[in-house]
This record gives sequence, structure tokens and C-alpha cells, in this order.
Amino acid sequence: MTKLKGWFRALLRFPSAVMGLIIIAFLLGVSAYALITIPYSEAVRLWRGGEDVWYKNPKYAAPSWYNFFTSKKLPLSFAVETSDGSMSKIVTSNDPNISTVDMTYSFDYTYDGFPDEMILYFTPTVIQKFPFVSVSWLTPDGRKIRIADMAVGDNSTFRFSQDAKLQARLNSEKVMQALFADPKADPKAETPTSLKGTYQLVISGTTFEQGSDIAAQFVLQGKLFGLAGTDKYRRDLMLPLLYGTPIALAFGLLAALGTSLITMIIAAIGTWYGGWVDELIQRITEVNLVLPFLAILIMVGTFYSRSIWLMLGVTILLSIFSGQIKTYRSIFLQSKESSYIEAARAYGASNSRIIFSYLIPRMIPLLIPALVSSIPSFVFLEASLAVLGLGDPVLPTWGKVIENAFSDGALYQGRYYWVLEPAVLLMITGFGFALLGFALDRIFNPRLRDI
Repeated sequence: MTKLKGWFRALLRFPSAVMGLIIIAFLLGVSAYALITIPYSEAVRLWRGGEDVWYKNPKYAAPSWYNFFTSKKLPLSFAVETSDGSMSKIVTSNDPNISTVDMTYSFDYTYDGFPDEMILYFTPTVIQKFPFVSVSWLTPDGRKIRIADMAVGDNSTFRFSQDAKLQARLNSEKVMQALFADPKADPKAETPTSLKGTYQLVISGTTFEQGSDIAAQFVLQGKLFGLAGTDKYRRDLMLPLLYGTPIALAFGLLAALGTSLITMIIAAIGTWYGGWVDELIQRITEVNLVLPFLAILIMVGTFYSRSIWLMLGVTILLSIFSGQIKTYRSIFLQSKESSYIEAARAYGASNSRIIFSYLIPRMIPLLIPALVSSIPSFVFLEASLAVLGLGDPVLPTWGKVIENAFSDGALYQGRYYWVLEPAVLLMITGFGFALLGFALDRIFNPRLRDI
């Protein structure tokens, strides 16, 4: 424990190590938040869900912070409903069988562009007779536009832009522009100007039997959504960015830890026993060094399974007999002839005790920096497999986001956020572990302390 405290105090003397620890602590915090707030089964359901799950979100929406980098402010998406009180609802009744349900929602529109779509979802509670609703639109300049009059059936949906009657009433197929455009703007302008101010949606419903009710949900699908944007399936990209963090760290840490420990143990066993055991380990290592590592992973993913845990196992298996075995072997050969090993032999220590209590512990100072520095390489490996189309089809990961972006032509369509967000997280992860690994190397390797 005293030695650990000494190492930690020495670590804090390096600004790079402090920065690396801050980055790693941030990644661990994000991982904990993702695992606590999004259970595994829910993350899988949301990632694999289509428009039935993400129906509120617009397609191909950029992140909300995009408005900070452009002079033309684009509309943000939002959704409100009567069930949670975000949309006003007043029920009045002068007759036991007839009730009036008034639902309103007011919002400030301060954007330069126009929304993609506005949708109303109605959920009536009825026995036999369906309710009737009238929908109106109030503009900031005092105009009242009649949107629709209709009976509300089970789970009715009304899409403003797709309603032919509303298009005829507005004398335009571009319903969003007609509802939000400034009527006083220059009609010859190439791009219509939006009318900024407070808009109000007014829904007046009537029910025709006792106990009947109407619940409504209003969705405005703008050009921007959330902190990460959406993809072609309307999925919130914040989900894979958050949940991809614990997956990336778990893959990298388990692969690095498993590879480093097993490699060191095998090297120690071969060095201690020597003879045919050492020869066998060295020949296996030499054969493994010429095997195409990535090609084998691609074959496993193509012909067997793309499960991330299978890929993790194959990665560890192929990385055990790496060049590190020869490095460890050269150090163990020196330690094997040390006086403390001779003393252990003299008092009758067993082979296993000498290997695990005397040889391997002497390598821990060299193991820790190498282990920390190797974590990013395995994180990048998992992302690379996903970019090649060999990622786990179930789990939301950073690499899967990049693969979806490339397959959908995001860069050609100007949706740079789709690639940049996971790429930045990958770079931050590599940067944090690299800073910490370099500092640890200087602490545990005396020859580097004065460099």
C-alpha cells in the first residue's frame, strides 16, 4: 500500500498524467452514467428499433449545437403531450354524454428556416362513438388558419405536410413554409422568410359519450435534434455515443489485461522450465507472428459470428503469442540467474512459487505502462472491425456509428457530425491512455526519468 501511494504521488508530478487521469475519469463517469440510466436490454431495444420507437425524431437531423456555428438558425425539434402536462388540456361538460376538450400549446419560433414536419397523434378513450376534433393554427401576426376537422379513431395520426385538404386550403404543397412564412416578405425572394414570434396550436375536441376522453401529442420535427443528432432511422445518436463508451473501455481493458497477463505467465513458464517447453512456446510465437491478425478476425466475423465477446476472445488468443513473449523472456533469463532465485531454490521453493512469487512480480513495473498504453489499440481494433461491417449487430458502439455514416454517404451529404462525434471520442480515449501510459513508463523505467 505504501508503494502504491508513492507511485500515485510520483504520477501526480507529471501534468500529462494528470490530464490523462482526468480524461479517463471522464470516460469512466460517462460509462457509469450510461449503464445506470440505460439498461442493457433497453439499449439493445432502442438501437435495433426503427421508426416505431423513434417516430418523434426527424431523419438526418444535425445536433442542436450546430446553431452556434452558423448565422442562419435552424429549428429545433420538440414533442409535447397532454398526458405529462407539457400541453395544456381543459375538459368542460354541460351534458353527461357530451364533453368539450380544449388542448393548446404555445411556443416561440425564433429560427430562420422551416421545420420538416409537424404531426399530431390522438389517442381517444371511447366505447362506441369516436370524438371529433377541430385543429387551428394561430400565427404571431394574428392570423388564424384552419388546419383540419376530423373524427378521431383509435391512435389517429395527422401529418400536416401530407394532408391534401390542408394543401388545397393553403394553396401550396409546401405546408411548412405556408404556415411559418412571413406574408409581408418579398414574394420574389428565392428563399422565403420565416415569421418569428409566438405560435399557438389550438385543438378543440368533442366527445359524445360518458367517460370518453382525448389525449394528444404534438411533434415538431425540425432540422436539429439533441446533442448528437439523428440518423436515417431517426435514432438518437446520443445512445451509441453514451453506451459505446463502456463497451469500448471494456473491450480495450479486457483485451489488454488478458493479453498482457497471459503473455507474461507463458513467458515466465517457458523461461523457467526451458528445454522443449521453451522451444515449443518460441516456435508457436514465431508462427503466430506471421499470421494475418486482422484477416483472421475478418474470417471469423464473416463465416462464424460477429459477437463482440467472440471477437474479444479471438483477439486475446491471437495476441498472447506476440513479440512481447520474447521481450519478457530476455528479462526473465536475467532474473532467473539472480541471487534471490538461487536462495529460493536453496530453501526448497516449488517451481510454481518461484514463477508466481519471484519472477512475475519483478515484471509488474514494466507490465503496467505497457498494459495502459495498449488499451487504445484494442479500442481502435473494435471500432475498425465495426467500420469494416464486422461489428456486433446488436450493440450500439462508436464504430457502428461510423460504419452507418459511411454506408449512408454522410460525408458526401455534408453530415460531418455523424462521423466526427464518434471519431473525436476515439481520439480522446487514445489521447488519455497515451498520456497516462507515457507518464507511467517514466515512473517505472528509471532510465527515462531524466530524459
